[in-house]
Amino acid sequence: MRNIVHRHLGKVMAGAGIAVAGTAVMVAITLPGSAGADDSGSGQGAGQTSQQAGQDQGQGQGQTAVQPGVVEQAPADGDTGKGRDPLTDDETKRVEQLALDRQLLRTSENVEGDRGPQRITVNLAEPEADELDDPDAPRRADVSFYDYKDDSLVTKTVNLDTGKVEGTDTQQGVQPPLSRAETIEATQLLIADPLGAGLKADYKDATGKELTTPDQLTLSSMVFRASPGMPAAIADCGEHRCLRLFVKVKNGPWIDSRDLVVDLSARKVTRIG
Repeated sequence: MRNIVHRHLGKVMAGAGIAVAGTAVMVAITLPGSAGADDSGSGQGAGQTSQQAGQDQGQGQGQTAVQPGVVEQAPADGDTGKGRDPLTDDETKRVEQLALDRQLLRTSENVEGDRGPQRITVNLAEPEADELDDPDAPRRADVSFYDYKDDSLVTKTVNLDTGKVEGTDTQQGVQPPLSRAETIEATQLLIADPLGAGLKADYKDATGKELTTPDQLTLSSMVFRASPGMPAAIADCGEHRCLRLFVKVKNGPWIDSRDLVVDLSARKVTRIG
């Protein structure tokens, strides 16, 4: 493939130039249909919305009334593991619903600004100190959510045997690896932003087609924190949920987007180069 000319975003980089530079620190988040080295496969995008709205007519004037959030009843146990076995799919679904109580659902926001927090991870929890040698120790899971309403990380520990939430930890200024849904949302923001013009131009040069949606790309992302001397526009990164994107044309070259930072909390894009 011929070299792509320099544009606002930089040049399209053939091969794995950017991948090598970012491999040690990036968290790979591949879009549906891009899992694997050959960019093949298919799937559906992540991200859920837990919001219902109704209409309430009052004294000749229509008013929109948001209904209380509804927490689904946790499913039956389904397939379960034992001891330190990895969580099964059924266990993962169950503990996520157990952790998502009505208060958290009602007061939090996800990456799209909808009601309910953004799920980050569900992992098997470490056993208690006095349970290390107990073969019958209860299985627990740590479920992490990011609340975009106040930029906090909420982690709940759920006992799989009892179905009870045994602990809740809320922290601010903590930035775990990004979920696929967050990476997709950041890409949508970049495509829609004027600073995404270079990305779209380089994509068109590489493919001859217009770039309109994230699923046309293979993506990786890395949490970004501001450091002294950086532009004021990204000074909140670290408290805010910010990231850099590593963009690759499906079955094609990489596109250099390292000089752009997407602030998901503020929903804005900033150039730092």
